[in-house]
Amino acid sequence: MNSTEKEISYNITNTYSTLNVLTAKTKNVWFVCHGIDYLSRYFLKYFKDLNPAENYIIAPQASSKHYLGTNYKHVGASWLTKENTVTEIENVMRNFDAVFEAEQIPKNVNLIVLGYSQGVSVALRYVAKRQLQCSHLVIMSGGIPNELTANDFKFLKAKVYFVFGNQDEYINDERLLLEKHKVNILYGETAKIISFEGKHAVNTNFINKLGS
Repeated sequence: MNSTEKEISYNITNTYSTLNVLTAKTKNVWFVCHGIDYLSRYFLKYFKDLNPAENYIIAPQASSKHYLGTNYKHVGASWLTKENTVTEIENVMRNFDAVFEAEQIPKNVNLIVLGYSQGVSVALRYVAKRQLQCSHLVIMSGGIPNELTANDFKFLKAKVYFVFGNQDEYINDERLLLEKHKVNILYGETAKIISFEGKHAVNTNFINKLGS
């Protein structure tokens, strides 16, 4: 079989979801990247208890969608796979560029970037590749991409948090030590490492405290 894989480029249209309204009273703008099998509009539920007058949440949507389970009823999405990863990362970066261009976030607010689970990889890559200055960077229950270096984050002045459940089924002792080491290498010892009682989950208590 004489097969050849070729590459094309074309424009696509995608959605993203927001919660609350951006006004002059807004103090915090959150850019939050969902985990695998989520849709952005459902990921927003973890931010519903934040003060709506002071917090505006932007949740980009992963474009690679799939059915969950065998009944073909519910739909989820993922950011990246091991297939054609370099090109797909660039597609995600352009997706995020378009969201930021559409939203025109004011300079006088706190920009909080949060990645959960698989969303950590795209959130951190975007901050690094676009040198996105933010006030807080939250790494929640996810892994840091191996290719990122301390030099990628030299510009960053954000407070960095690595948040994980102490019973996370995807983070064993060896993996935890590795991720803590990456945090220290990339962001220094000032980065805060926070564990909570629970499994692989979004920690709404942390979110509510950060946004208060």
